[in-house]
Amino acid sequence: MLQFIALGVRLLPSLTVALVAIAVASAPGADKVVHQEAFRVIGIAARTSNAKEATPEGVIGRFWARLAKEELLEKIPHKEDRNVIAVYTDYADGKDSEYTYILGARVTTLENIPPGMIGKRVPAGRYAVFTSPKGPADKMVPETWRRIWAAPGLRRKYQTDFELYDERAQNPQSAVVDIYVGIAD
Repeated sequence: MLQFIALGVRLLPSLTVALVAIAVASAPGADKVVHQEAFRVIGIAARTSNAKEATPEGVIGRFWARLAKEELLEKIPHKEDRNVIAVYTDYADGKDSEYTYILGARVTTLENIPPGMIGKRVPAGRYAVFTSPKGPADKMVPETWRRIWAAPGLRRKYQTDFELYDERAQNPQSAVVDIYVGIAD
């Protein structure tokens, strides 16, 4: 959605100039919109859906447990930083369809992918960024996704979305997480 701002400036009593303004790209409910450069990720992956995640068969919670228990981040080569990335990609057909969930890290190359992991290139594009409230990550992240799903007029691509767990998420009981949602141009 583009918003247009128009300003009228009165230069002389008989002359008003309209400064037609600046097209501001926005996404309803987002904290900001950014152009994200492409990057690569290596991590553990599974096919799932939001419906499946609401049942005991959900994989996302189990993946987070594996990440810690098996020290999977330490096994990922060529990491760009210490952040954790959770990628949602290869959507079958919108938010209620299956998608591939990848939990891992950004990397500089997709060489030497460890057994049991995959590598994926996240495409460049426009992303609406939604920042979670501070609190327990297992509560705040789903709450932020509900806010995204309820955002009226948000034109999602359903190509690739991702969650960024940076230094603000070091304490999972008091975390802040950014969710990047791919949006149409």
